[in-house]
Amino acid sequence: MYRRRTAFSATVFAAPGRCFGLPGTVARALRRGAGLALLLAQSAVVSANYAAHPAAIALVDEMVQEHGFNASELTALMAAAERQQSILDAIARPAEKTKPWYEYREIFLTERREREGVAFLNEHRGTLSRAQAETGVPAEIIVAILGVETYYGRITGSYAVLDALSTLAFDYPKRSKFFTGELKSFLLLTREQGLDPLELKGSYAGAMGYGQFIPSSYRAYAVDFDGDGVADIWDNPVDAIGSVANYFVRNGWRASEPVVTRADFSESGDPVIFDGELKPTRTVAGLASQGLVAAQTLDADALATAVRFEQPDGFEYWVGLHNFYVITRYNRSNMYAMAVFQLSQRIATGARE
Repeated sequence: MYRRRTAFSATVFAAPGRCFGLPGTVARALRRGAGLALLLAQSAVVSANYAAHPAAIALVDEMVQEHGFNASELTALMAAAERQQSILDAIARPAEKTKPWYEYREIFLTERREREGVAFLNEHRGTLSRAQAETGVPAEIIVAILGVETYYGRITGSYAVLDALSTLAFDYPKRSKFFTGELKSFLLLTREQGLDPLELKGSYAGAMGYGQFIPSSYRAYAVDFDGDGVADIWDNPVDAIGSVANYFVRNGWRASEPVVTRADFSESGDPVIFDGELKPTRTVAGLASQGLVAAQTLDADALATAVRFEQPDGFEYWVGLHNFYVITRYNRSNMYAMAVFQLSQRIATGARE
């Protein structure tokens, strides 16, 4: 039985050897101007869908052989998936790569996002306290992630996840391998959770739910935090809170350790230190010897990252520590990590007032 708001029932999500109808697939195919049978019959000549795409055919074969999916039903899904140019346009210009910090921060560090974050923290204080106690991830960091990602579950994406992942898997060569893997994970996830793959919505990159987990992350990190037997980050804020906390602790969050601190950079310092990887590779003492001195006392041997952000009148400088790097595991961007951290501080302050 499918637990979401659809009547979808298909062999593609059944155990091998079982057979069901396809009302959900037919409904979507009809909405898009063709019946399922016509889509399959024309798949060799119709270019508007992915049924005849060589990579999609290979994916179908693999899922049939390795996971027991039904070939005709998977082909039907590929026929129902639509290429979306807006997805390709969006992934080519992410805000983290096109905006300076002083513009990027204005997207997330707003009075409304802070106010709604405080309200979310107060509403779910018991769940957040339990998550913090069990994982060591601060409640305000969890809330800030949900705030940056989906405005606390209010804006979770309007793209069909099947369209997003198919478009990026088959028409975005730069990251085709990655998104093909996510499409496979999505098919497995929907079968495991009894979800209709044609009805689920998410971001242009196929991220889903309160915390915008991509399918592989959903399968790896989503948890049933309220004990009802289902890990649901679509509609259940309790599971979403537990899942974000689990994501962080599984990626190495260290309880009670600092995240990031302001720093001064001397005129004689070596700016090459700002060109390194996100993962900390230099020590706090090593950064200081190259001109970046933390404003607060830190363990001299702790690994750290040199971070600078562009402001209208120059740069501001920071020393990012291990937990700062862990935030970038959610989104590979120092600006993203700083937006999450600073929003978390505002939420924590607001909750205490």
